[in-house]
Amino acid sequence: MSKQTGMKALVVRQLGNPVPSPTEKRPYAVIADHPTPQYLAPNAVRIKIAASGLNFADALQVMGQYQVKPKLPFIPGSEVSGKVIEIGRDVRTLAVGDSVCAVTQGGGFAGEVVIKQGGVVKLPDHVDLVAAAGLPVIFGTAHLAIKERAQVKAGQTVLILGAAGGVGVAAVQICKVLGAKVVAVARGESKAKLLTELGADAVIDTSANQQGGGAAPGRQPAPEDEGYGALGGPGAQNQGPALRDLIKKAAPDGVDVIFDPVGGAPFAEALKTLKWGGQIAIIGFASGTIPKIAANIALVKNWTIHGIFWGAHQQAQPRVFRRTLEESVQWLSEGKVRVPVSHKFPLEQASDAFKALLSRQVIGKILLVPDSGAQSKL
Repeated sequence: MSKQTGMKALVVRQLGNPVPSPTEKRPYAVIADHPTPQYLAPNAVRIKIAASGLNFADALQVMGQYQVKPKLPFIPGSEVSGKVIEIGRDVRTLAVGDSVCAVTQGGGFAGEVVIKQGGVVKLPDHVDLVAAAGLPVIFGTAHLAIKERAQVKAGQTVLILGAAGGVGVAAVQICKVLGAKVVAVARGESKAKLLTELGADAVIDTSANQQGGGAAPGRQPAPEDEGYGALGGPGAQNQGPALRDLIKKAAPDGVDVIFDPVGGAPFAEALKTLKWGGQIAIIGFASGTIPKIAANIALVKNWTIHGIFWGAHQQAQPRVFRRTLEESVQWLSEGKVRVPVSHKFPLEQASDAFKALLSRQVIGKILLVPDSGAQSKL
């Protein structure tokens, strides 16, 4: 049992906007002495958290719009890194003092968490402990989509929409580890630069392909702008080439796989570049719009469509789930991939972290750190 009687934790007491206006009540609060998890199952470990990864799903959960809806009050947070401080009697692969990263069933935005050993992976000593908090969800998801489901091979061309987001940067790197050609789509010079550094063979900066560059005067970039420049429709008359034309320029023969965490209009444009026999990995809908796929077109073109809900594999296919985590950590240890960290916030500044996430300021991952003394090279 934990020797601490209380811990720091972000507790959601009501559903609502994670970045409230001055007239709205904040739906969560950071508690300095929240009770620590007391029960330690025989197959579980207790982790002192060094950092937690912030994901779009966390924001949706605070708003009550995610498919997993915990009972109020709850502590969000689905991935962490830290040190093992206690183990259950049946745990054989982990020991007190081990550095680990882990997938939680909530509870990650806190000082401690108790997790079944199947969701915990030991980290080599040379891996940055804080940065590793951002690995499980994005690399697990991308690994499942690219290697397990689409089974991408060397020489194939993969189109990655929303490529500068967390799961996008993971997908770019995994594709390069496997020897594939990557066409990455993102918005903004800094994002394009990072994607080039990560090995993307072609980067489509949608802001650079709009007449006048970027959003029109007085217009804030919409969420779906992450994935495309000009696609027609309202407000598109002053924009540049359609996304499909930019993709075809980068991949004249078409693409073998579409990796899509965006949805909306970018997805519709991307479909026009998918080869006969191509594959689609549906990761999410960051644009806020769920696209439709014409079944007759999928039939005629012999497309394969993969729905990717990585978290469900922890129960449905635990061996696959475990494999995606372990190989991702192995690649990180070998220096084949890295976790680009865009922002790092103390837990008390969670509202700033949510704001950065939802305003599309992120290039890579956002981390929340409960203890400002956690050592990191970041």
